[in-house]
Formats: sequence, structure tokens, C-alpha cells
Amino acid sequence: MRIAYVTPFNATTLAVRDNWSGIGYYMAQALKQQSIPLEYIGPLEDRLALQVMRKFKNRYHKFLGNNYIKDSELLIYKDYARQISAKLSNTKVDVVFSAASNPITYLECNQPIVFWADATFANLIDFYPLYSNLCQESFQNAHLMETMSLKKSKLAIYSSEWAAQTAIDYYQAEPDKVKVVTFGANVESNLNIAEIKNLIASRPTNQCKLLFLGIDWFRKGGNVALEVAKKLNNSGLNTELTVVGCQPIVEGSLPDFVKPLGFIQKSTPEGKNKIYQLIANSHFLILPSIADCTPIVFCEANSLGVPCISRKVGGIPSIIKDDLNGKLFDKDSDSTEYCEYIYNLFMNYSEYQNLALSAFHEYESRLNWKVAGEKIKELLTTII
Repeated sequence: MRIAYVTPFNATTLAVRDNWSGIGYYMAQALKQQSIPLEYIGPLEDRLALQVMRKFKNRYHKFLGNNYIKDSELLIYKDYARQISAKLSNTKVDVVFSAASNPITYLECNQPIVFWADATFANLIDFYPLYSNLCQESFQNAHLMETMSLKKSKLAIYSSEWAAQTAIDYYQAEPDKVKVVTFGANVESNLNIAEIKNLIASRPTNQCKLLFLGIDWFRKGGNVALEVAKKLNNSGLNTELTVVGCQPIVEGSLPDFVKPLGFIQKSTPEGKNKIYQLIANSHFLILPSIADCTPIVFCEANSLGVPCISRKVGGIPSIIKDDLNGKLFDKDSDSTEYCEYIYNLFMNYSEYQNLALSAFHEYESRLNWKVAGEKIKELLTTII
């Protein structure tokens, strides 16, 4: 089995910032580790004329008070289809496999088409700020492309039940072709169970170390993380909140218990090692997002025996299972509920250690790219 691997970005390296947070690269590696040869078709070229047209439309719709999204531009994907077809004519492959659904919207080929995505367009509407108050053109085009991609694909694979169910319920996709395969952790953790136990045991028992790791302070729930850390300190549990990826937005000065480290470039060896150590030294990754599809940082935390605290939104419940690898709270839960959960674990510290070890087991059993690759290979064998 040989695959044409289609991506709008460069998926052969982590050295670029536009490759879907590294997911495109690790997705390819997961397939290759299953002894599946890949023919890379990407990065697809974004033509200058289309760039100019998008800028014009964006300004036009902004003037009218609406959002225009470039990902809804039909001409882009018609052009992508031409580029993919030209490259397919010069290679022999058994399957066309796309990272996301849009690139294959207009593709016509003899090979079965498969895509692996983290959301449908219906999931995103009014979920992310970018997809709110859309102009009618973007709204209609994006729904049209989602429908077309689902109809022509042999398999529509999603990283969460949330996204998969929307493909069936909203777009009437055939249930038999819709599958769920969770993404893995974008870190190479080779620690064994003994090393993980030692890592967990090395964390302080007299201080709670929380890690917030996200580039959008409000969407990722930074204000809630800060309130939780504040209340824990007030309750008598010495707590430190480390913030990576963005600058905390607060009124006045930052409390002493907050450590803002800014953005760390994960694509560099130094940056990757730094983030690795920050996660490993933390008791919890706290990311109470109000909107998220599949935050793979949860998988990365679990790979180092770190439980995750978040909300029941988007695709997060497909990753975090209560009291197995973390805890999810309702969207309207008060920060006091988060504090009580953390505080009780620290007062019964052996329970925290058991949870941390369980988080590592979740990573080993289902939240890694090897398991994901095996599942994808198994699915692909059913269509060729």
C-alpha cells in the first residue's frame, strides 16, 4: 500500500510554523512507522492571484461588518485539485490521504480518498472567534465544501467523537465511513514505567505546580487558571502557575505566584526540551478552554505522567476521562470546583500519584501516534 499524502503545508519537517502545530508532520510519521510508503503532495501552492483576491474580499466584508475566511474560498480548492491531479499523474499510489478535508474537495481521481481532521465546519461556527459573524459567502461555501468532501471520501476520520457525530448529524455522512482516531502526543517520550514513577515521586508534596500552555489567554481559559491558583494559595496550598505561550492578561501587576515564560519555539531542540521539562515538573496541566478541537498538549502531558484539568467542550472529552487522566468541568463551573478537586488530591497525595500513573497508562494505551498509526492502517486496509 502506497499513499499520496496531501497537505497545504510542508509536512516533512517541524521547522515551519504553519504545519498544523506539528500534527501534519507526526501524522505522516505515524503512517511511515506502519511501513506505509508516502508520496508527499505538498505544500500545495497558494497562487499570488488568489492571495490578492482574498485580501480584497477580506477588506470588503470587514467594511460590511462580517468575517470572511480564506478557507472558504472555492477557487483555492479548485486550484488545489489541479495541483494534486498533476502530481498524481506522475506517481503510482493506492490511496489519497489528506490532512483535513478541504484540500480534496474538488479532487477527482481513481484512488479512494481519505481524510483525517479535527472538526467539521459546523463544529467551528460561533465556536472560535474567527468563525463568528461570518459573511454569507463564507458560510455557504464552507458548508458546501464540507458536504462535498464527505460525499467523495471513502473514509472520513476525525480525532474526536464530537467532530465525527457532527459529520453524521449535520452533514448526513454515511455512519459506516465516519471513524474516530485520536491524535497522539507531539513529543518523543521513551520513558518506561519505572522512570515515570520516579518522575511522579520527584514532584514536591508541599507545593502545587500548575502549568498553563496555550497561545490564547482567554480562549484557553487562562483567567480561570489564574483564579484557581489564587484560591489554592488562599486555601493554604502553596501553588505556582507557570504560563507558556502567551502573556497573562490581568488588571494591575501579576501575582508573585505566576511565572510567565512567553512563547517557546517547540520546533527547536532547545524549545522542545524546555517544554518537556516544564511539563515533567508540573503536577497538573490546567487548560480550561472555552473552545478547542483536539488539544494534543493533553496527550503530551499524559506521556510524562501529568494529569490534565479542562472543560467539557469540543473534542476534549475524547482525550480526557475523569479520574483516569485528569478531570473535566462543566463550562459554567465555578473555579472553586477546580480548587476542591486539586486540594483534595493533595490532601490525599497517594491518590494524586495514582492519577498521574493512570494518565501515563492512558498515553501508552491510546494517546500516542503509534496506536493512532496502527488504527489508521487497519482502516485503510478495508478500502483497498
